[in-house]
Amino acid sequence: MTPSERLAGRRPTEEEIAAIARRTLDRLPSPFAESLGDVVLLVEPVADIETARSVGLDHPMHLSGLYQGIPLNHRSVEQSGTLPDKITLYSRPILAEWRSTPVSFDELVAHIVIHEVGHHFGFSDDDMHALEDEAE
Repeated sequence: MTPSERLAGRRPTEEEIAAIARRTLDRLPSPFAESLGDVVLLVEPVADIETARSVGLDHPMHLSGLYQGIPLNHRSVEQSGTLPDKITLYSRPILAEWRSTPVSFDELVAHIVIHEVGHHFGFSDDDMHALEDEAE
């Protein structure tokens, strides 16, 4: 999304969010990319209240992305019959966050996707915040 589109008040669509997320996943280096082959990517408007509360949030608008599945570091060779892992991006909270931040829409969506991918690999929120702090 260009700065002029942002100033004009154009809202990115769920399809655009999904396209940015897929490009982000496609740019991941090996071996990370290969480990995401069965992860389902979804974009929905907003989480339900139960989902938000299940991750310790009071309101669904505070949840911009969610990883659901069994992180790679907790899997067993004896495990079978589970649903595929899923990353869900929530468009309304993402748009609200984007309006209050100077980063580009693509950067914001990519950041959220990478954060959820981190959960797939077994990183906690605290782990990822520490890594982000070290990188700055």
